[in-house]
Amino acid sequence: MSNRSPAAGTGAGAGRRTGIRGSLSTKLLPATLVSLSGFVLFALEQKIPGYGLLALALVMAGLIDRALLRDLALIAAGLVAISLVPITTDISTEHMLVMGTAMILAVGVPYTVSRFVYKDHAVKFPVLTGHPWTRAEKWYLAAVVLMGYAVLPAYMVNTGVYSNWPAVSDPEGIFRLFLGTNVLGIWDELFFICTVFILLRRHLPLAQANVLQAVLFTSFLWELGFHAWAPVFIFPFALLQAFIFTRTKSLSYIVSVHLLFDFVLFLVLLHAHNRAWIDIFVY
Repeated sequence: MSNRSPAAGTGAGAGRRTGIRGSLSTKLLPATLVSLSGFVLFALEQKIPGYGLLALALVMAGLIDRALLRDLALIAAGLVAISLVPITTDISTEHMLVMGTAMILAVGVPYTVSRFVYKDHAVKFPVLTGHPWTRAEKWYLAAVVLMGYAVLPAYMVNTGVYSNWPAVSDPEGIFRLFLGTNVLGIWDELFFICTVFILLRRHLPLAQANVLQAVLFTSFLWELGFHAWAPVFIFPFALLQAFIFTRTKSLSYIVSVHLLFDFVLFLVLLHAHNRAWIDIFVY
C-alpha cells in the first residue's frame, strides 16, 4: 500500500520525534499504564483497580511532560466514558441508546477538546482524502473477506462464542444485529485508531503506540463477547489497522476493511443461530 503523505513525526514534527527519543523510557511508562488500565477495566472487568491505574498514569505523565498529560487525559476520558456502561451485545433499544451515548462521548470529548480547547487538531477523522485507493488496497479488501470466511466460522461456531450474541430470526432483529455490528465496527476505528493510536503516536514510536492501542482494542472486544482464542486474530488485526492508517491516512479505507470483516461476522452469526440459513461456511 502506498504511502500518500509523510509519516507521523516528519517535517514539522521532527522536533517532536527528537523529544520522543529523548524521553522514551519515561513517556512509555504512563502510556503503558493507560493501556494496562483498559485491560483491567475491560478484560478483567475490575473498575476500581482500572481507574486507579488511569489516575497513576496521569499523575506520572504530569510529572514528565505537560503535552503527554494532555493527550493521555483525552484517552482516559474516552476509556472512562465507555467503561461506565455495560459492554454487551444486547441489541435492545434501551441498551443501544445507553452504549451508543457512551461511545459518542468516548470519541466526541477527545475530538472536541483537541480541536476547540487545545486547538492542536490532533484528533481527526479523514474521510475524503482526495486519493484513490491503489490496486493493492482494493485487492486487500477482497482478501479481508476471504480471511473472515476462513477464520470466523471456525472461531464462532466451534467455540460456541456465537451464543454471546442474541439469536435473531425476525426482520427487525436481523436489522438490529446488522446495525449493531456495523456501528461498533466504525466506532472501533474512530476511537482506537483515530483517537488512541494517534494521540499515543505523538509521544511514542510507531511500534510502541501500536501495541498499546492494540491491547485496548483487544481488551474491549473481549468484554464485548469475543472470548476463547479471539485475541489470536483480533490483536494482529488491530495492529494491522493502525499500520494501514499510518500508510493511507484514510479513515474511509480502514472502516471499509473493518466493515467487510464484520459483514462476514454478521452472516456467520445468522448461520450459527439458524443452521439452515446461509449454509456456505466450513468449520
